[in-house]
Amino acid sequence: MDIAAKIAELGLELPKPAAPVAAYVPVVEHNGLLHISGQLPFRDGQVVTGRLGEDVDVAGGQDAAQRVALMLVAQIGQALGGDWSRVERIVKLGVFVNSAPDFTDQAKVANGASDLFEALFGEAGRHARAAVGVAVLPLGAAVEADAIVAVKPA
Repeated sequence: MDIAAKIAELGLELPKPAAPVAAYVPVVEHNGLLHISGQLPFRDGQVVTGRLGEDVDVAGGQDAAQRVALMLVAQIGQALGGDWSRVERIVKLGVFVNSAPDFTDQAKVANGASDLFEALFGEAGRHARAAVGVAVLPLGAAVEADAIVAVKPA
């Protein structure tokens, strides 16, 4: 499974996995699952910020969610030493959307991440998901996401 090539075919770029900004680790592997800490969207080395329904529209939110998914993929790759063949399934995706009080399209925003996982991993990229509107995210990020990924033993 050449995830880097698929990313390039989509005209995207795999970012460098972000280092933790507080007291946690980016990924924990336990009992065949990767538990990936919340990741933020980056564009040109900067966090994509804003609030959906205020200064970010749905398309901008979907782009931010796609960028979050790329960061999740980068963390998966680092945790697996680049051995993408170990990925069995993207099990669960949690997407948190920085939302104005009357914004209700969190699911549409989260599709930016979900669609990328399916494009990269095929059927194994289809996952359970939560898309939640929140009042604020770290660093003013527009979107944050975490994931659980089933992996084969090394």
